[in-house]
Amino acid sequence: MRGGVVNRSIRLALAVAAVAIAIAFCVRVSARSAPWNDPVASSRTLTIGGASIQLDFGPGSVDLPPDRIVTWVANAAKSVSVYYGRFPVPRDRILVEFDSGGRGVRHGTTWGGVGGFPSFTRIHIGEHTTQQDLDDDWMMTHELLHTGFPSMDDEHHWIEEGLAVYVEPIARVQNGLLSPAKIWADMVRDMPQGDPQAGDRGLDQTHTWGRTYWGGAQFCLLADVTIRKETHNRKGLEDALRGIVAAGGTIDQDWSIEKAFAVGDQATGTHALSQLYGQMKDKPVPVDLGGLWKDLGVERTADGVKFDERAPFAEIRRAITRPEK
Repeated sequence: MRGGVVNRSIRLALAVAAVAIAIAFCVRVSARSAPWNDPVASSRTLTIGGASIQLDFGPGSVDLPPDRIVTWVANAAKSVSVYYGRFPVPRDRILVEFDSGGRGVRHGTTWGGVGGFPSFTRIHIGEHTTQQDLDDDWMMTHELLHTGFPSMDDEHHWIEEGLAVYVEPIARVQNGLLSPAKIWADMVRDMPQGDPQAGDRGLDQTHTWGRTYWGGAQFCLLADVTIRKETHNRKGLEDALRGIVAAGGTIDQDWSIEKAFAVGDQATGTHALSQLYGQMKDKPVPVDLGGLWKDLGVERTADGVKFDERAPFAEIRRAITRPEK
């Protein structure tokens, strides 16, 4: 009997040792290829929203003067700072890498707690990128918004992406870079991509692209409107997110989604986030977007939208895009 336990223990110890060796090897390999270890040709330091942001440029070149790239990054960081009241993390690092051929902002990824920084973003742009490409870009702001929410387990990836999708255009409106009409027209066009489809099992269990990004954005829109209704428009989703950041809930921290929503609810004096999560986490909940647009006073037209200022929630719509003092 005891011998059997000892043999099992030995086998378990050997297995653990083998796994440890394999992990150590993978760590050494990944450390060499980690994006935060990519080569850097030059650097700048930006101070925005109370944060020190290290802006690095990889090897290569782009047709635009470097200062144009700096302004693009600074505008995104300022938009995030306006929405949150400050930049969410005290130190941030951004690596801009130049791709040969082509134009435009290609793709970006943000990690928490790597390379000695609370947050690190790597983003690629084509060497023939134009000023218009940078002016039209949403990805830089989207990536930096990830700094302002704790890291989630995989099944809750929808809230990380949904927040960035929903908040990004609002933050740019609050920073004076977009018009309210533009972003409401885009929402009316794009929000239906988050509707549950056949076989949907709720946001935690349905990980399609549409449900992850736009289903998450629908959740955030509902949360924003619900908070504002329950607080008579004194609080909004940004107050919940500011409360989460103030409690230490940034990308370099691993939190449960329940903790994040409880902290956000406490900041607004409501139960909006937790209650919506309870409703939508494990079953499909179609959002009546048509009714919501009507209540907000957003009417679709051939070339965008027009606003009905007599709609019951018109003031909520205006408050969503108005910078908080």
